[in-house]
Amino acid sequence: MSATPIDLPRWADAGLVPLVSVAAALVVAGLVVIGIGESPLEATTLLLRGALGSAEGVSFTLYYTTNFIFTGLAVAVAFHAGLFNIGGEGQATIAGIFVALACLWLAPLPGILLVPLAILAAAAGGALYGFIPGWLQATRGSHVVITTIMFNFIAATLSVYLLVEVIGKPGSMQAETPEFARHAILTPMHELLAPLGLKLPATPLNSAFLLALAALVAVWALIYRSRLGYAIRTVGANPRAAAYAGISPARIIMVAMAISGALAGGLAVNEVMGVQHRLLLDFTAGYGFVGIAVALMGRGHPVGVGLAALLFGVLYQGGAELSFDKPSITRDMVVVIGGVIILFAGALDGLFRRIVASGLRFGSVR
Repeated sequence: MSATPIDLPRWADAGLVPLVSVAAALVVAGLVVIGIGESPLEATTLLLRGALGSAEGVSFTLYYTTNFIFTGLAVAVAFHAGLFNIGGEGQATIAGIFVALACLWLAPLPGILLVPLAILAAAAGGALYGFIPGWLQATRGSHVVITTIMFNFIAATLSVYLLVEVIGKPGSMQAETPEFARHAILTPMHELLAPLGLKLPATPLNSAFLLALAALVAVWALIYRSRLGYAIRTVGANPRAAAYAGISPARIIMVAMAISGALAGGLAVNEVMGVQHRLLLDFTAGYGFVGIAVALMGRGHPVGVGLAALLFGVLYQGGAELSFDKPSITRDMVVVIGGVIILFAGALDGLFRRIVASGLRFGSVR
């Protein structure tokens, strides 16, 4: 017997439920901090100060946020089509290979052509690697969760081979490509804003942040203001009804996964073109998996994804500063806090929906 659906106002489902789940996760994290003999209030103050208390901290926070926006949107688009794409790591890895090849092979081109072409190459690589699991599910019945897990490992192995045997930097003891030409990298944000009189410290934050903001708007327009977005949401809600209405679920699955992979490619653009300026092993650093939590917390809506990405950006940057100021609170503990938020936003979502629904009913009775 299935559970009775919990009906909530849209504002409560989109805003109040994630807020309650995050608050509960922070309470649990506070208990952990108390357990090791530290003050939760002091730890929270240090975390927020490290993430938002200085121009450098804010810049690092927005750098992390950029990665989480791209990976969160990638998962969110697949969610709307009824798919669970956990292959963001692999799709970003392939996108990184594509962008590195573009930056190295097209280096004679001027930057005004090279940079857009490299960004398109990243999107194409991610889209291709997302399309294949979509095609396998649509035409062969292979579940996209299983295939994307497998493709993560394939992408990692392919990256190792290419960096060691094909495109690696000659004479380097590290698996990496040669550094890109100066005109093949993204402009750091402190250089971009300097002509406007805004002085920022040198940080990894670069113009990919602007691309991430543009991606939020583009995905909103796609999902909620286009025929394709309507078809994606219809297939995600009821594939049989979609087929009855003349929409091909197989085609939409493949298209949605390709778009999802292209968005995951934004992670490669930020890291490879904007920060490292070369391709390295494991540049994805788990950002693809955090994107799942970002999409869950954001309820798949671009506004929610942006806010959830900012939250995790604060946790990543503030957690790093916190571990310096409080050595007893290690970086691993901050990862645990993120894991608790993921647990509460995902597996325990139904529990918090019931709590919010009960609270709203109690308020209306009073």
